Amino acid sequence: MAGQDCIFCRIVAGQIPSTRVWENDRILAFLDIRPISDGHTLLIPKRHAGSLSECDASVLAEMIGVAGPLAKSVVEAAQAEGYNLLCNNGRAAGQLVDHVHFHIIPRRSDDGVLARWPHKEYPAGKAEEMAGKIRDHLAKS
Repeated sequence: MAGQDCIFCRIVAGQIPSTRVWENDRILAFLDIRPISDGHTLLIPKRHAGSLSECDASVLAEMIGVAGPLAKSVVEAAQAEGYNLLCNNGRAAGQLVDHVHFHIIPRRSDDGVLARWPHKEYPAGKAEEMAGKIRDHLAKS
């Protein structure tokens, strides 16, 4: 879906306006147009990749290297207390744009965002069974 079909590729190409906060030749950071909080920033690779697993490893490493100082600056500018760094992959996970991106979301203790994290406990033996399946798939990749 690269090119004309991808809104982020069009932002990179300058075909859609954005409020850019940082960029280099491989990465772009810009303000989300529908922010969860003031300063909500998106960090994307300039080259199209639909998901985290499709993105070049060196670009991902560079993005993570940029994410720390960028998040610190976002938090300071927003006068926030902390931040979330999120990367949704697939529709079921909430990914709305099929171009890998990290959300840097400034947070305050009382903002109500992600106020409840649904969690559960594994029944006896289930955690090791799941870990084994993951290891098997890793060995195949």
